[in-house]
Amino acid sequence: MTDKYCGKGPKTGSLIGIVLLLALACRGQETPSTNESSASSPAASAALLEFQAICADLRASADPFYGQAPLKELERQSKKGERDLRGEASLETLIGRELLKLGRTGESIEHLRRAVELGSEAGMDPRLLLDMKVYLGLAHLQEAEDVNCLLSHTAASCLFPISPEGVHRTREHTRAAGDVFAGIAEEFPNAVQTLWLLNLARMLSGDYPEGVPARFRLRGAQPKAGSLDRWSDRAPHLGTAVVDLAGGAVMDDFDGDGLLDLVTSTWDPCGSLKGFRNDGHGGFEDVTRTWRLDQQLGGLNLVHADYDGDSRLDLLIVRGAWMGPRGRIRNTLLRNAPGDNGPHFVDVTRDTGLAEPAYPTQTAAWADYDLDGDLDLYVGNEDPDGTSYPSQLFRNDLDAQGGGFTDVTAETGTANYRFAKAVTWGDYDDDGDPDLYVSNIGPNRLYRNDTGPEGRSFTDVAPELGLTEPTGRSFGSWFFDFDNDGDLDLLVADYEAPVPAVAAFHFGSIVVDNRPRLYRNDSTREGIRFTEVGLEAGLGRPMLPMGANYGDLDNDGWLDFYLGTGEPGYETVMPNVMFRNDSGRFVDVTTAGGFGHLQKGHGVAFGDLDNDGDQDLLHQLGGFFPGDSYANALFENPTRDRSWITLRLVGRKANTFGLGARIEVVAKENGAKRSIHVVAGSGGTFGGSSLQQEIGLGKARSIREVRIRWPGDTEPEIFRGAEIDRVYRAAQGTGRLEPIEIRRLTLGAQH
Repeated sequence: MTDKYCGKGPKTGSLIGIVLLLALACRGQETPSTNESSASSPAASAALLEFQAICADLRASADPFYGQAPLKELERQSKKGERDLRGEASLETLIGRELLKLGRTGESIEHLRRAVELGSEAGMDPRLLLDMKVYLGLAHLQEAEDVNCLLSHTAASCLFPISPEGVHRTREHTRAAGDVFAGIAEEFPNAVQTLWLLNLARMLSGDYPEGVPARFRLRGAQPKAGSLDRWSDRAPHLGTAVVDLAGGAVMDDFDGDGLLDLVTSTWDPCGSLKGFRNDGHGGFEDVTRTWRLDQQLGGLNLVHADYDGDSRLDLLIVRGAWMGPRGRIRNTLLRNAPGDNGPHFVDVTRDTGLAEPAYPTQTAAWADYDLDGDLDLYVGNEDPDGTSYPSQLFRNDLDAQGGGFTDVTAETGTANYRFAKAVTWGDYDDDGDPDLYVSNIGPNRLYRNDTGPEGRSFTDVAPELGLTEPTGRSFGSWFFDFDNDGDLDLLVADYEAPVPAVAAFHFGSIVVDNRPRLYRNDSTREGIRFTEVGLEAGLGRPMLPMGANYGDLDNDGWLDFYLGTGEPGYETVMPNVMFRNDSGRFVDVTTAGGFGHLQKGHGVAFGDLDNDGDQDLLHQLGGFFPGDSYANALFENPTRDRSWITLRLVGRKANTFGLGARIEVVAKENGAKRSIHVVAGSGGTFGGSSLQQEIGLGKARSIREVRIRWPGDTEPEIFRGAEIDRVYRAAQGTGRLEPIEIRRLTLGAQH
């Protein structure tokens, strides 16, 4: 099996030599060359060399995710000899685990198999042997995945429940994994996580249920098929199934042709952004090099917006998550610049004042907090001790003469000084300006945006409003109007659950302690009040969500959401989860819709790729260790016979794309008036959905009016004359919807 980690690297004293030779060693995740057209910009070449040096440094380090130094030290120790059987078994285990982490899976299996043999011969305690056996089973399962799901990737690969098309064709390692887990189950029948892996391995090898003793089989807790048509992953057919580690995902129109394109990142410090242009004929063109995205390496998340007001969408890459001091790698702001052959992205981070100081982060969000018509930026940094790495609020001070961003964190009181995992803006109190929610490891914060005599400041009101939970490890969060009553509610994901508790769900045991919090906005004229309604809304189980975003799966006008689940460890194999909003209560439609990818899920983006009026779904998949990469998914929405309207907002006084605008579509459905509420933006906190507002209208047959309350306004602007199933441009201050002609596409038509 080819080494997924791109080899051991050359022996040379030259840093540039290390970088370039490492590039030649990589399989599928090549370090970009500076010899292509993208290197025409000296600044771009300098950025590439900068990040290549970081790549080489991390690989040579003891970094727990990428570093090769621990393996080299273990291999040095192994040459010394003079150990008893127990010591030899322990060393072989450590070497095997490092090899598995780095993607040298075949070698890993040999070392772990020898560790089990030596440990058994030495009469080691069964619980000590358990760790060795679990890793041996995981190594076999990973090798099986590499052979069957990566080298022979299909739309059914690694999709739970396992269909006949998803059963592995080459089953040697799949069955070996099942045999290992079966042996563990006999010794430790209450090890629920291993029981889950046993069932999964036998499903993948085609030996389920007969290959699992009845007492160990899954016991009917699988999500029931809800009322949703099955979606299909078109990425393998469209050439967008690029293999990466965990990263960000954005779906939007970057070249201004009215069609949605795709951009993804990877937190692999040696892997570049990837870009795919929608060609208007049902296919996608790889524009990674022509858009100069290959110059930017690493980045666990992407956030897009028009920061400079030129009506072209720019990109922000955030870096350093989970890496502590090693994660002090600068973020990148990419300006979308026009060119003769389409756009190209220019690194303007240093010119705009966003490069230093650099802190570890994976989350940021744009909003016009001071209501001056341009977008400001909040970056949520990971502070381990409450003193080291403040989060940062940057005021946009660009003007016709240039300028950049000014750090106003101290004066606005938004430093946070906690381990931030998500940030989101929303006007929860309906006073016209955006407020800021920060999801932390530790108590969360809600910074109320206050206007004072000396300017803008923020006050943390989360404690008084009861919005600090989950106080262990929170993750993705966002404001949205889940109950369609016109105010903004808040969802906060929980990341505290132990992996066995997540696995236990599939055996009929449901733990409700570590679950998402859904805060319903019950504010009145008398005051602001939130009520936590997660349990009654159907969100009563642990899921370990990482990537997360929301959209409307079936165009019924109720907002649904998708959770990409997992943890870095190889044992964290669990389906990603989709929830459909059934008039204010959430129903698990993972199985019905075919969304249950077993791979670790990160960036999630919704958007109408084929101009048929419903939202498709881009899911960036992949783990955190070099050996745990996977191919991204692109799900096509099969919804039919539901009405819709798409609005492309044009801010005049407000920011150009109207981020933060509150939209109400008043429609007539079944003879009655119905209002559908959305807030303009890119959705949740780990993935960027299209900034054209794609709004499902259910069974409505006419639209009375569209009301848009632009950022900073207290009253909505009313637009009339809209028809269903049309795309309109809505320019602030005109009161008129301009129809846009579009052509429906058939995805994959030319492939």
